[in-house]
Amino acid sequence: MTDDKTPLEHPHVAETVEHMRDHPDPTHVWLADKIDNFVRAVGHLFCWANGLLVAVIILQVVLRYGFKNGLVALEELQWHLYAIGVMFGISYAQVNDSHIRVDVVHMRLSGRTQRIIEIVGILFFILPFVWVIFYHSLDFVADAWRTGERSDAPLGLPFRWAIKAVIPVSFGLLGLAAISRLIRDGVLLMRGDKLETR
Repeated sequence: MTDDKTPLEHPHVAETVEHMRDHPDPTHVWLADKIDNFVRAVGHLFCWANGLLVAVIILQVVLRYGFKNGLVALEELQWHLYAIGVMFGISYAQVNDSHIRVDVVHMRLSGRTQRIIEIVGILFFILPFVWVIFYHSLDFVADAWRTGERSDAPLGLPFRWAIKAVIPVSFGLLGLAAISRLIRDGVLLMRGDKLETR
């Protein structure tokens, strides 16, 4: 234990940079990193929907309980903002590996076996699921656009197609995130890296 007068030793910036150059990230895969960075940037952009959602909820509560005059449009806007946060948050969670997993068995396996399971899961479960939702949602959005669909409430929001368009766009982004993970695990599997997955 050091006394209060002894300065803590920190590595010099040049030493840290030198260490990073000599020990590059073993999970670095150029194309997968570029895709991940794009998905993260989109996620950071749409995370502001959550802040806006809180503001809209507060405004609606003040109007309803303070002035006895809540707005239907604000209530629907809450649902839309919540949907945006959730739908674009899925791909963000995928690239950051922060989605919920059942790791009881998975974490006890070797890194190679984990990567094989990831690849099989992406090819046979995630990508087919993403494709089905993406493909069928295009007609869903097109019909809403063609008919000029709007809220059923007279004072509700117009342009229902805009919120429906979040479905194919967010699932397209999730597909990109899954492809990025597939590329990364495939390359690392071919390299024969012994390290655990992210």
